[in-house]
Amino acid sequence: MNLSTSYLGLTLNTPLIVGASPLADDVSVARELQDMGAGAIVMRSLFQEQITRDHLAPEPVAAAAADYFPAVSDYRFSPGEYLVQIAKLKSALGIPIIASLNGCTPGDWTEYARRFESVGADAIELNLYQISTDPARSAADVEAAMLETVRQVKASLRIPLAVKLQPFHTSLPYFVKELEKAGADGVVVFNRFYQTEFIAEPLEPEPRLRLSDPAELLLRLRWIAILSPGARASLAVTGGIHGASDVVKSILAGAQAVQVVSALLEDGPRYLSTVIDGVKQWMRNREYKNLDEFRGAMNLEQCPDAAAFERGSYQRLLQNWRPQ
Repeated sequence: MNLSTSYLGLTLNTPLIVGASPLADDVSVARELQDMGAGAIVMRSLFQEQITRDHLAPEPVAAAAADYFPAVSDYRFSPGEYLVQIAKLKSALGIPIIASLNGCTPGDWTEYARRFESVGADAIELNLYQISTDPARSAADVEAAMLETVRQVKASLRIPLAVKLQPFHTSLPYFVKELEKAGADGVVVFNRFYQTEFIAEPLEPEPRLRLSDPAELLLRLRWIAILSPGARASLAVTGGIHGASDVVKSILAGAQAVQVVSALLEDGPRYLSTVIDGVKQWMRNREYKNLDEFRGAMNLEQCPDAAAFERGSYQRLLQNWRPQ
């Protein structure tokens, strides 16, 4: 049974990618994940602000907001150490190593993508994480800055570039097309936003990190199903992948790959082999020999009027619901 897939032009042994997380911090852990069936590993992110503060002249706004960010020494890897870790992983593993940059505005920091490539990264994932809080800045302005950031990162690269997105776009299919024009080879759906708790006593916000749960997958499935019929870029799901059925659903929606993090943090690297065995069993029961035989079988290409399907399903659900 063949679980191989093409993602970003790279051939992966399985569609399960270890997403950006501490799991790539230790070479021995990364090697175990490879042995358990990981198709690729994404490193934790190197941040725009971290690069700017560590190596470049800080921007005035960034300097004024410095108290909100970790101290340079608090980051797991300095920019130089990050490059060393890429080289270590590349030397120790036989699966693709995907380095991660996290930033959302154009600037000199984007040239670190080229440095990632120079030490052996097989691809780069650009995480466009931001919350727009300025009422004077339009959605078009925000997306224009994102697209320019993608163009800058891609400009000097020979390796593939994936862009990790948030779900908050008015027309996500249009924006994905613009990302493709800007040079994106893949799109990762979606970034998880870390919500801030409001503490009534004392009056302080408290950021909290919660691991994902399978309910989060529904939003990803909907948008992969919408995007996959028209996308040239590779599509990956991240957020809510906890078992074999989640992997299968993502491929049915049209994904080339899925990223797993929370389930591995909870259950350890060996859980990856359990998920892979479950996918194989599902395929065996239906006599599928490879992923392409069912990829996209439930995307919106199967529906003649996707917009009507969405609106109609929404209305039927509301009208037919009755208390249990």
